[in-house]
Amino acid sequence: MSTLSRRQLLIFFAGGAGVAVLGDAILDSVSSHTSAQTTLTFTPVRLPHPLPVYQQVNSFLPTGIGQGQVLNASSNTKLASYNVIDDVVVPPEYERYVIVGWGDRVFPNTDEYVGYNCDYIGFIPISRSSDEGYLWVNHEYVSFPISDLVPEVTADLRGLSTSFTPVIGRSLPASRGVELDGEFLYNTGGSIVRISRRNTPRKFVVVADSRNRRIHGLSGLGINSQRTDGYQNIIAWGSLSYQQGDQNYLIGTGPGATEVFNLSSDGLGNRIIGTSFNCSGGTTPWGTILTAEENFQAGGGFFIGVTEAVRPNGTQTGYTSGTTGATFGLVGEKYGWMVEIDPVDTTFRPKKHTWLGRYRHENIAMRVEASKKLVAYLALFCHFRQKKNRIQCESGI
Repeated sequence: MSTLSRRQLLIFFAGGAGVAVLGDAILDSVSSHTSAQTTLTFTPVRLPHPLPVYQQVNSFLPTGIGQGQVLNASSNTKLASYNVIDDVVVPPEYERYVIVGWGDRVFPNTDEYVGYNCDYIGFIPISRSSDEGYLWVNHEYVSFPISDLVPEVTADLRGLSTSFTPVIGRSLPASRGVELDGEFLYNTGGSIVRISRRNTPRKFVVVADSRNRRIHGLSGLGINSQRTDGYQNIIAWGSLSYQQGDQNYLIGTGPGATEVFNLSSDGLGNRIIGTSFNCSGGTTPWGTILTAEENFQAGGGFFIGVTEAVRPNGTQTGYTSGTTGATFGLVGEKYGWMVEIDPVDTTFRPKKHTWLGRYRHENIAMRVEASKKLVAYLALFCHFRQKKNRIQCESGI
């Protein structure tokens, strides 16, 4: 970071709220060099932090939902007051609108719905058109107000109104069990929907398509029927059609698949039930999605997870009591990977690439150059702390 000028850093962050959390100390740790020259092609959103970029270019100050005003560049970048707007604020040159949201019924099975807490999105165009294609959306975790029984909900929130019933149209169970745990896992993973803007006023909308589908935390649960370890009867988490275990399991590639999964206590070999805890990801040059399994580990009150610790042979030490892993027999070693999914080809069975490592994957980016090796950069989750103008990773994998 020290090789970047202050101007470069501010230009990088000026379009979003991320710079507000940096603070003076971090900004002062880079070069204080500024320049009147800028290559910005948009009007940066005005934040409460008095950034030098506002001395160089006009800025956009939000004043209400979908409203704002452009402020001229000035040597005085301080604001007398600042109102926090509960909205997605973008520069005036851009527009924002909802294409698809949690609970939307956009799948051939109308019982199914789009999952919770969207994270990474990837667009795979049809016939190289930017107007129509398939959208992949990650669903990372489940949080309040979907339910007051989700992980680590504080005591003062319990008993308050939740959003599951008004959005989904029915109630969640009032206590932990297979049905509640199953619905929580279903809300993770990802959604694939076809979208198009071949309309007026050329805004993306969801298109009905047989390839619109969910890949979630219990995809392939039906293969539990082949087990002999006590989980053979756990093949559903409710009475609705989508809550019945299917055969849409995933498979692994690489050393984990060949040397570890054949030792797993579930007896399912290289077959894997579901993908969940999905954070960011990446889109490959060949038109597939790489989605990152991040917060897969169980511990404490955080029951949406599986056992992280493993034996020397790579298999889990045992199920962690009170977790969804223990509820459905999800062996820990099969989670925490980079997963490849093809939104277009429904015959492509999603793959967990174990040669990319097992840890709390944050995302992935690739360098693709002709006649050179394909290079993947994989980020990991880490807790950061500032110490003497430096940012240090205090804990992580």
